[in-house]
Amino acid sequence: MTTQPTDPDYVQSLARGLAVIEAFTEARRPLTLSDVARGAAISRAAARRMLHTLCDLGYVGSVDGKFFSLKPRVLGLGYAYLSTLDLRDVAEDHMRRLAEHLHESCSLSVLDGDDIVYVARVPSKRIMTIALTVGTRLPAYATSMGRVLLSGLPAAALDAYLDRVNLKPLTRSTITDSDRLRTEIRQVQGRGWAIVDQELEEGVRSVAVAIRDAAGRVVAAINLSAHATRVTIDELQRRFLPPLREAAAKIETVLPRRI
Repeated sequence: MTTQPTDPDYVQSLARGLAVIEAFTEARRPLTLSDVARGAAISRAAARRMLHTLCDLGYVGSVDGKFFSLKPRVLGLGYAYLSTLDLRDVAEDHMRRLAEHLHESCSLSVLDGDDIVYVARVPSKRIMTIALTVGTRLPAYATSMGRVLLSGLPAAALDAYLDRVNLKPLTRSTITDSDRLRTEIRQVQGRGWAIVDQELEEGVRSVAVAIRDAAGRVVAAINLSAHATRVTIDELQRRFLPPLREAAAKIETVLPRRI
């Protein structure tokens, strides 16, 4: 049982709820009520109340009320942290230089559930059909940044994503076969970058690379996008990818000290 601090402003129920979430950190399987109580160092009765609340809020899911596991909404807690000024401040100067040098839009995103969420963007003056701003959500499967972020997931989490996501055709080029998408994500994992050719929007191509934390985990993705009539796939790889990788590396050298 956790000790009750003497600080009158301390909210023990909040501390217990966070302890329950943290109890899943090292788990590789769904946990029972007893597992959660033991991991959070609280009573079974308290664990039951916390789990019931977290299930209602969508942070935890259960099977027959006996086995519990975290749901993707928990990633939103991490997004709230990553979208603060630390990551944006570190990245935006590098993004601005990229956009000015290549005259194309540069964006930064994180994974939130099954979507990517834009946390920083430096647009070009060229017109695109989709209005992209900070806070914009897009399906991860059809975007270059999404595939980079998905490639950083543990195997079980990627399997779960591919099992539940509805791969709707957004254009004629969108990959809608889960096996083909899995193969593509594995290739991204191996080479460290992703190119998406007109799968989200007709006429738009993009290239993305990962931004990793000090432990090597993919915490964000950065991309450059351009119109297909101006930039070929070969040009994306030959001319855009090297400076994009260089910018990501520079961001990573500062990021561990900030996050």
